[in-house]
Amino acid sequence: MTRSFRLNHSQLFAALALAALVAPSQAAMPPKTWCADRCDQIVIDWNQHTHQVIKAADGYQNPMAASRTLAMVHLAMHDAVNAAQPRYRPYAYAPEGDALKTPADAAVAAAVAAHDVLAGLYPEHKALLRATLDATLHDSGIGSAVKQGEKLGAAAAAAMLAKRADDGSQSAETYQPDTRPGDYQFVPGFDFIASPHWRNVTPFTMRAADQFRVTAPPPLSSAAYAADFNEVKATGSQAGDAQRSLAQTQYAAYWYEFSDSGWNRVARSVARDKPQDLWQRARTFALLNAVMADAYIAGWDSKMHYNLWRPVTAIRQAANDDNPATQADAQWAPLLPTPPIQDHPSTHSALGAAAAVALAHGFGSDDVAFTMASPSALPEAPERSFDSFSTAAHENADSRVRAGLHFRFATTAGLQLGERIAQHAIQSLLGAVASPY
Repeated sequence: MTRSFRLNHSQLFAALALAALVAPSQAAMPPKTWCADRCDQIVIDWNQHTHQVIKAADGYQNPMAASRTLAMVHLAMHDAVNAAQPRYRPYAYAPEGDALKTPADAAVAAAVAAHDVLAGLYPEHKALLRATLDATLHDSGIGSAVKQGEKLGAAAAAAMLAKRADDGSQSAETYQPDTRPGDYQFVPGFDFIASPHWRNVTPFTMRAADQFRVTAPPPLSSAAYAADFNEVKATGSQAGDAQRSLAQTQYAAYWYEFSDSGWNRVARSVARDKPQDLWQRARTFALLNAVMADAYIAGWDSKMHYNLWRPVTAIRQAANDDNPATQADAQWAPLLPTPPIQDHPSTHSALGAAAAVALAHGFGSDDVAFTMASPSALPEAPERSFDSFSTAAHENADSRVRAGLHFRFATTAGLQLGERIAQHAIQSLLGAVASPY
């Protein structure tokens, strides 16, 4: 077992201190508006709308592209509300001149920003998106502040779409596997790898995709490799005699869904019980989705760099790994289907760690209890409960070993990668401002 991923005291105190720094004083609270004390619900609602649009567009088959969309939507919403009343540093847009001085409805700005980003990315769904926006703004009225909010939201969305227009996400790249021991080979059911170009996509929070590149996996001939090989072989097998507890089988299935979708559901679940105003909610969801998008980009950089085979290949071809402590099993199969991408690091683990750190920061504590259902869970165990974000992130990472999808060293590297990405983002992005731009 790897060390338990959990924010240590110094990290937790730093998160709490930052949360206190950005918490609004009573004097700074905005006047009551048409959405009263639940303006933050607009952020939650458009997070859900974004997932629905992605699913309608492609069945949510491309989690990397989905994470890019979610980051763009939420960063634009963050910029829109702070354009109306600055409390945090902008990401891609800040108003100038008269636009800075004209009163604007921040809630309207947030909804319009989300709508316009999605309409720009998914023009085939413009009619549905317009109807959703109209329903959101049903009670907003037609005053001058509403009109100005619409302008700021549109400007924030336009700035985001322009910033990401040439980010490399639309590129294409071919990949040919090698046959050398240790090199990635296509896994059962696939004759391709997923989006090999994603390592070249412009990051949202990092300076470059390789800024936090993980260290190399252990050599195939090492004792460390053999230990992790034998662990996943014994505990991640589809066979009935797998050395895996019932609980481990259950959470292997529970966490199997795409991380970006699952951790946004965590955020929505916690948000029901953790009040935040519109500015805090927009920032929390913006940071969450920005760091998860970057965890995919950084993870793909390391995966493509090391090009390590998956356990299913390693176990079936162990006779060629020059390690007497590993034994081949040509019939071995993982509990769950292996995704078509290299092993090291586990991006599933990286996204979970990044999300846990971002949510602990956003909600002011790692020790937040929640219960959540998963669409990939076994019917007899649809929900799981956790006492902290980091506990959930650790189980999420461990699930990839129990499902037979990753070596332990890959999940450990993933946890470390996600934590580094999120800590960097918290320190460098969307900080509090003392006065307008």
